[in-house]
Order: sequence, then structure tokens, then C-alpha cells
Amino acid sequence: MAVNDYLEAALQAREYLAVADEAVEAADGGPILDWGCGAGQISHLMVERGGDVSSFDYDPESSGAESVPFKRYPELSATRSNDPVRLPYEDASFDVVLSCGVLEHVAEPLASLIELRRVLRPGGTLLVYKLPNRFSLLELVARIGGLPYHGMRVHDTLWGVRSTRWALDAAGFDVEWVRRSNFLPLTVHHEALTRRADGLWRLNQRLARTPLLQLLDTNVEARAVKPAEVRRREAVS
Repeated sequence: MAVNDYLEAALQAREYLAVADEAVEAADGGPILDWGCGAGQISHLMVERGGDVSSFDYDPESSGAESVPFKRYPELSATRSNDPVRLPYEDASFDVVLSCGVLEHVAEPLASLIELRRVLRPGGTLLVYKLPNRFSLLELVARIGGLPYHGMRVHDTLWGVRSTRWALDAAGFDVEWVRRSNFLPLTVHHEALTRRADGLWRLNQRLARTPLLQLLDTNVEARAVKPAEVRRREAVS
């Protein structure tokens, strides 16, 4: 699937808008890290909403931490680094860290979560979206149909509510909630879907919350907080 396919998909755009709104609201004017920013679509939306955004992406071919403009949003830049875990930011640099479609692709998920906790201020919020649900109906259809699916790449991981909660807890976060989300395919781009996007997005949300059916949702998402006492212990050590 080409990058523009999902960037132009109307249902996917609805989710990105919701994610950007929640991140900017959670930051309340404070700095936000868009971790694994990709093509910059959510960084762009957060900046449009007044967010103070730093964008970061892993690039194994970079020579170190370097600033590179987004091709799609040339007025914005991302810091790209060849270190798969370590982030080029000081401790307690951000009020919010956003991970949207990233954690499932990293080589060391737990180490990366611990690193995200490091760069969050005490009381700061971690938002995690688009983790692939290991019981997803759409993932099963993709496998059977020979389409791209999570698990086909080297470091791909699949997640559930329990494993997500466990990983966040093990990384030292206080978990506010973990939930399943999205039932309909969001990344399909078609004019007919665009015309019906509002209604389909509402249907997607209703289906995603339907008992039993929600077990087959596409994604897992979570919200967690770096506890203030963690920072005090780190300061002493």
C-alpha cells in the first residue's frame, strides 16, 4: 500500500483528527513528542491545532540525529536518528508522547516504552494508538487474502488488552485505560467511502464497542501516565 493511500482515506482521516485532538488537549499547551511520526500527518494536524510538536522517526540510514523536512509538509521537520531505542531529548522534556502505529514495529518494545517514560515529565501522558489486535478479524482476512498484515515484517508484534497493560506497567507507567478500537477498514480510499465518511465513522465506533464483536476489533489503544514518584526516585539514584 502506498503512503498516500492511507493519508487520503476519509475514515483514516477521521481517526487521525481524533488522535490529534486528544493529544493537544492532553498537553494543554505543553510540548508534545510525535514518536515515529512517519509522513508527518498527525504532527501536521497537531500543529494546526496549536500544539507545540516535536516530530521524531527512526531512520537506520541517517548519520545520527538530524532534522529533515517532511516531503508532504515541508514547513515542518522531523528529527531522524539511527538509534532504534535512544531518543535525542533530555529527561522530562515532554508533557505528552504520542505513539500512533509505531510500538508494534520497534525491535525492543519494552525498552522503547521505558525510553518514552524517560522523556516524559512527571505526570506526563503517553497515548498509544493503532496497536494491532492479535484477534483482529481484518488481520485474519488480510493473511488469508495475501494482503499486507502485521507479523510479516521482522519486528512486527501483535497485542491484546492484557499484554498492552502488562507492558505499560512493566515500563513504569500508571495505566489509565486500555481498550480495543476500530472494526471497519479505515485505510481504504474510495470516492463512495468519502461521501459517506461521517456515517461510516459513527458506525465504526458503534461496532467497535459492541460486546463480543469488539473482541475482533482491529486495534488496541491505551492511555498511561508517568507517575510523579518515579521521577523522585530517579533523582535520588
